[in-house]
Amino acid sequence: MQHRSNGWEAVAAHFIAERSSIGAATVRSWCRLLPPGSSVLDLGCGCGNPIADVLMEEGCLVYGIDASASMIAAFRSRFPAATLACEPVENSSFFGQTYDGVIAIGLLFLLPAELQRLLIRRVAAVLRPGGLFLFTAPLEVAQWQDSMMGGPCLSLGDQEYRHALREAGLSVIGEASDEGGNHYYQTRSQ
Repeated sequence: MQHRSNGWEAVAAHFIAERSSIGAATVRSWCRLLPPGSSVLDLGCGCGNPIADVLMEEGCLVYGIDASASMIAAFRSRFPAATLACEPVENSSFFGQTYDGVIAIGLLFLLPAELQRLLIRRVAAVLRPGGLFLFTAPLEVAQWQDSMMGGPCLSLGDQEYRHALREAGLSVIGEASDEGGNHYYQTRSQ
């Protein structure tokens, strides 16, 4: 039986040790589009480095969800005031509230196609009017194996992501790339 962390618990120590600051500048720019003191839900929050670092430095109130107990423990040791849950994002209640922003870096493409579409709809449902959603996904339709945990990855491709976003009531307001070549979709709820 597969662990509920979808393989991430087994590689958590390695991930925590190897996590770089790639993407921090992109997240910082996105944060500046949010109102001061915004609540942000970080899906697949990992150990909090570098995303939560940036969110908190920019004055955001962070809520994090990750399915790896080791990742949550590392996050909690760095940010004891953060509200965290150790659970798969696809089964989460998202703390039963709405947010000014939701962020999912390196997460969506780890899920099967239908779960990606479902997560986009669920994110749209917890965003406040005008709320922002930032996520990473390749522009191309592609399948590959994750280099760290070895699990399958799937990019739906630009056209399908845009369709899923429109269907969920989200508009693409910008795109970005970071120093690691990751593609970001910046979206806003209506």
